[in-house]
Amino acid sequence: MKKFLMVIAAAAGVALASGTNAAVDVAKAKALAQSKNCLACHAVDKKLVGPAYVEIAKKYKGNKDAEGMLMKKVINGGGGVWGTIPMPPNPVKDDEAKLLVEWILSL
Repeated sequence: MKKFLMVIAAAAGVALASGTNAAVDVAKAKALAQSKNCLACHAVDKKLVGPAYVEIAKKYKGNKDAEGMLMKKVINGGGGVWGTIPMPPNPVKDDEAKLLVEWILSL
């Protein structure tokens, strides 16, 4: 029985570690958001010009296509989902957009 519980606990740890939240370097993502001026229009917990990051995470929770779609929006800009003010394209590389989106979706 003890061995069985240890195997279950180990499997749960692997499952958690492979999830998006475990892989996000929060400090690096926050610094990147600051350096790319994302925080001029977005905040983690309140609407500014754009939606709060926690609202974005809530809206796309469970959507398996959200990461790729949001990465494209970060890079190319977008509009119409959160109101009439469009988000402009952002000078980020693919890996930077991925880090930002993983962080936002982890909230």
